[in-house]
Amino acid sequence: MNKLSLDGTLWLASDIHLGEHIPRTRQAFYAFLDSARAQANALILVGDIFDFWAGDDIALKSPEPWLQEALGQLEKTATHIPLYLMHGNRDFLIRHKLAQQINATLLADMVVIESAAGPIRLSHGDEYCTDDPAYQRFRKIVHNPLIQATFLALPRRLRHRLASHIRSQSKNSHAFKNDTMVDVSSSAIKQAFLENTQVRTLIHGHTHMPGHHTLMLHGALYERWVLPDWEYDHEPVRGGYIEIKKSGVCLHRFDFPANAQSVAN
Repeated sequence: MNKLSLDGTLWLASDIHLGEHIPRTRQAFYAFLDSARAQANALILVGDIFDFWAGDDIALKSPEPWLQEALGQLEKTATHIPLYLMHGNRDFLIRHKLAQQINATLLADMVVIESAAGPIRLSHGDEYCTDDPAYQRFRKIVHNPLIQATFLALPRRLRHRLASHIRSQSKNSHAFKNDTMVDVSSSAIKQAFLENTQVRTLIHGHTHMPGHHTLMLHGALYERWVLPDWEYDHEPVRGGYIEIKKSGVCLHRFDFPANAQSVAN
């Protein structure tokens, strides 16, 4: 498994789902980046940073205004502290070219962080939702390199059209799934811990069910922390991050005042 050693205070966030029609959420996230630059030694964004990623070529050559602003904010952050990106189920097409452009580092889809609080397994989390076989079949298809290359060869307009259709289908199917299907599988989590019993902490996002869970396996205590999603344009307002430092792991809510002004580039 890929490993990364990081000292000091680490901040982690995921599931921001940046897009054109969520200006308030974007501004809250930019305020969060400002705080991270001032208080953290490194920032890791654990997937679904963007609601959809059509390809690095589009983002680098002709980004929409909102995307240009978002990339500028990420690049600004990377000039102050190390910035690491991970893939989510919405933005798995981000490539190293984009990361290099904004001075960030694109991590593998699963990595062990050697931190001040000890080793921590980190991933977006959708791979653990094995009680939803339909989603896992879809995930396997879209992660196929040939399928990805074919999609990225399509014109911009067609890429967005296909993505819109897929999101619509996903939203419709989600209405028929129970809580067990949309959450991680307990057996998948156990298997993840048993793959490396020396790593007793797992952090992931994806499920939009933030929290802290413990599990006893063969007499040892294991911990699972779930990152929150971000939503400041509609009720209920929510958003937050996880902080890792020598004293341990902590889940924080990020408060963005209702009267807060836009964050300048």
